[in-house]
Amino acid sequence: MAPVVPAPYRTRLYPRPSVPLLLAQRVATDDGAELATFVYGPEDADVRALLADAPVLALHGNGGSHATFSAVMEPLIAAGKAVIAFDGRGQGLSTRGTLPLTYELFAEDALCVLDALHVTSAHVVGHSDGGIEALLLARDHASRVRSIVAGGANLTPEGVIDEWDTEASAACGRAWATWVTDGGLPAEVDPTLLPSLEDTLIDAELLQLMVDEPHIEASSLATISCPACVLVGEHDCITRDQTEAIAAAIPGARLVTVPDMGHSLPRKAPDSVAVQVLVNIILARN
Repeated sequence: MAPVVPAPYRTRLYPRPSVPLLLAQRVATDDGAELATFVYGPEDADVRALLADAPVLALHGNGGSHATFSAVMEPLIAAGKAVIAFDGRGQGLSTRGTLPLTYELFAEDALCVLDALHVTSAHVVGHSDGGIEALLLARDHASRVRSIVAGGANLTPEGVIDEWDTEASAACGRAWATWVTDGGLPAEVDPTLLPSLEDTLIDAELLQLMVDEPHIEASSLATISCPACVLVGEHDCITRDQTEAIAAAIPGARLVTVPDMGHSLPRKAPDSVAVQVLVNIILARN
């Protein structure tokens, strides 16, 4: 019997940022993932010089791509900064690798990208899952992080107001893949017009990650010593108690709420995100 819900649909195509692209390469991880990595900056700039001057590292959310930060990049580049942005493993143009997906692994991927570009430290801006990764980087790899903007981050799965029934969506993807594998796909359906089984299972795995993780003790964030901004929308899907717990745990952190906005701040309120990054850059110099 066919699944009672529509088959998942996935596309890896997305609009590229319109700002100048200075570098694009694949960064290999030890477990075989290839991370599609991009550096954007002022036109005709010396990319190596920009990367040596504490660039901005942008970390996108679950199921997205680095294009999440397209509009955020514009004011940062206008201020003379380079922006490093990569597609998380199994997302965008990056491949999956073999290790189990965890937020700690995603943070290690960010370090792998910085190492490949010979960047000693960066200002980190993360959105949603990327916000969680920003917290982990600042907590566990302080020497590599000049400042963080953690947007829409949570400490536990219970910190997300689940408007999409994430667990059911993950189960649907797994069930659909099993149905196709067991020969349920009608002969009249061209499988090349559907997402691959591999992509479907990766998407289900990414969704399940949000159901099962993270599990971060707020008290562990007390070791973060760089300038930090905890950023949320007024109507964010992150519960207010977790947002406030994150901000309270980080010494000197600024809690900024963007009025009349939900979770998708990089797309819906990019200037608000960019301003907080630029404020952090100034604070880090003092």
